[in-house]
Amino acid sequence: MSTNHGPLTGIRIIDASTVIAAPFAASLLGDLGAEVIKVELPGKGDPLRGLGPWKDSEALRWPGLSRNKQSITLDIRTDEGRDLFKKLICTADVLIENFRPGTLEKWGLGYDVLKEINPGLVMSRQSGYGQTGPYAEKAGFGTPSTAFSGYTYLQGFRDRHPVSPSFSLLDYISGVFVAFGTVSALFHREKSLSNKGQVVELGLYEAMFRMMEFLIAEHDQLGKVRERNPMLAGHSSPAGTYQTKDGKWVVLVCSTERTWTRLAEVMERSDLIEDPRYATNIERMKHDAELQEIVINFIKQHNNADLIKKLDEAGVPISPILSIEDIFKDPHYQARENIVDVDHPRFGTIKVPGIVPKFSETPGAIRHRAPELGEHNEQIFVNELGISPEQLNNLKEKGVI
Repeated sequence: MSTNHGPLTGIRIIDASTVIAAPFAASLLGDLGAEVIKVELPGKGDPLRGLGPWKDSEALRWPGLSRNKQSITLDIRTDEGRDLFKKLICTADVLIENFRPGTLEKWGLGYDVLKEINPGLVMSRQSGYGQTGPYAEKAGFGTPSTAFSGYTYLQGFRDRHPVSPSFSLLDYISGVFVAFGTVSALFHREKSLSNKGQVVELGLYEAMFRMMEFLIAEHDQLGKVRERNPMLAGHSSPAGTYQTKDGKWVVLVCSTERTWTRLAEVMERSDLIEDPRYATNIERMKHDAELQEIVINFIKQHNNADLIKKLDEAGVPISPILSIEDIFKDPHYQARENIVDVDHPRFGTIKVPGIVPKFSETPGAIRHRAPELGEHNEQIFVNELGISPEQLNNLKEKGVI
């Protein structure tokens, strides 16, 4: 039986982070085979364990974000805790942390210290505003950092206040960037044959800001300050959210000449293709209002299923706007195994997102459920780091473990 459960099999990650962004990065790497040891504060654990939504008093986010992790409890603010943490670091490839900048240094666990005991260590650091700059020590949480990134300013209707995302969008995006940075540093360590680690660090807002090159160039070259808009704006036409005859909602975007031509043909309006007002995307943007009326009138004459079938067959990019109830029933989600069941110590099983991306030769896997607090203390501290059961109990009594 193969022991390979993904392309990162054999990599050990110490996850000393909390809540969403950095723990999500560790979760992604764990899905792809890395061994992830989560370090949590004794008696308290990661605050993520208590974040909603809940069933009764059971947090429902924990199983999906913390699968493929082992949990140990350790207070690294104490002398004995720091000593054990250093022993653990000696066994690791990666440390992921998201303390406020300067915190680990204050505890004597900065990279300058850790690289002396493990020169190959990759230390991935997630903070609100990065490790440098005048705002480095500001408390950094996803929703305020989303506002700082410029994203919130664009969301909503112009006659109302800006709207924050309805879930922790920035945290998850940032987690993807942290995971990407981590594996890039590991790849460099491998290819350079130096076994030399490095620090990877990211401010929460920077991941979202990196995705808005259009906003930067537009302001730089045109002096424009883009205002709120409830849909894709300033990029392509026709595009938007439309209601079908049976009251369902769809999103349609024609961002290339080919897809616009296909839409015009499906609408039986080939005359629009030759019309100079709609001949290019730039011209269509200038005349977007009148073009939108044509598209709106076409779509509201069709029921949702018929419209999607017709446009899918023509190759026009369209999607129904799915609720989570719709997603649970959707055959494509089922075929792609986008929702899977994992064990749960009290529910029996719970559904969580599947593994992405998919690998043909080294597929990832959900190897074990999200851990209970300190579930792997004996395995790591006694079996691996060599402390005696008596020492373990003593450290528990002291609150170090």
